[in-house]
Amino acid sequence: MSLLDWLTRRAKAPEGISGTETVRRIVGELNRLDPDRARHVAAFAYVLSRVANADLHISEVETKKIVEVVQKLGGLPEEQAMLVAEIANSQNRLFGGTENYLVTREFREIATDEERRQLLDCLFAVSAADEAITGEEEGQIRQIASELGFTHREYIDARLAYSDKRTVLRHEH
Repeated sequence: MSLLDWLTRRAKAPEGISGTETVRRIVGELNRLDPDRARHVAAFAYVLSRVANADLHISEVETKKIVEVVQKLGGLPEEQAMLVAEIANSQNRLFGGTENYLVTREFREIATDEERRQLLDCLFAVSAADEAITGEEEGQIRQIASELGFTHREYIDARLAYSDKRTVLRHEH
């Protein structure tokens, strides 16, 4: 069964799972990669854009960080990583409310524990790209961490490396 067949079957599943539309769109752009790897990169990029869009605005610096992460961890050329990031951002702006959980759940199903930990760290890196992790971004990362199966302690441990970027801890006068 091809990846497209699998995704189409998932999209028509009785449970009403339609979240793979986002992943399918990005996978189409990654057709040179192994289908499983393309699916992984697509879901990874989408979840990163989810935290970038937590404040309903994906900044240029957040997009650059997503491109950097997707390029490095996905092993993609810069142009392809840029395309993946732009599609993920666009899909998130259009369908974020309905697809966020579904795509995150899909990533959890296909990722190893180490890949899930990498994603959690990258979520903080993307949100800190503009030197400030807002309360909205923290809340979104906490939700994603829970959906990925992390305990509260694991979330706190990952967040520690970014404490200086948290706006909730800043004392600005």
